[in-house]
Amino acid sequence: MLKYITADELAAIIKSDKVPGKDYCVIDVRDDDWVGGNIKGAHNAPSSQFYVHVHDLVEKTKHVPTVVFHCALSQVRGPKAARIYAEARDQLEGDGEDIPHQVLILRGGFSDFQAKYKDDPELVENWSKEVWGHPEWL
Repeated sequence: MLKYITADELAAIIKSDKVPGKDYCVIDVRDDDWVGGNIKGAHNAPSSQFYVHVHDLVEKTKHVPTVVFHCALSQVRGPKAARIYAEARDQLEGDGEDIPHQVLILRGGFSDFQAKYKDDPELVENWSKEVWGHPEWL
């Protein structure tokens, strides 16, 4: 069973001395809804094509010990992609071609993350008020 990580826990990792792409990576599986902002440094791997490209992604990230998946809400696309990816990584590890690793799902997805951290350029990039902002709430 896959574990979840909170927005605060992910923010702490990003702001730590851990190196993106080496110590951890964030995989955003949103499709057309990728527009309007993303977690800084996140890799977009659209869910509509995820199964076709999962082995390429595993090959690129097989030496990364912590991989965090999310979509907009992390209710369907993020958890599904994380399961597919985890199975492929576990197979490699079983074959002795991978390191111990953890695959996590960002609780609340980008929606919750951006609501909390949209004003922090260390955590969110390309944020768009037109996509996420509601004038009556600002």
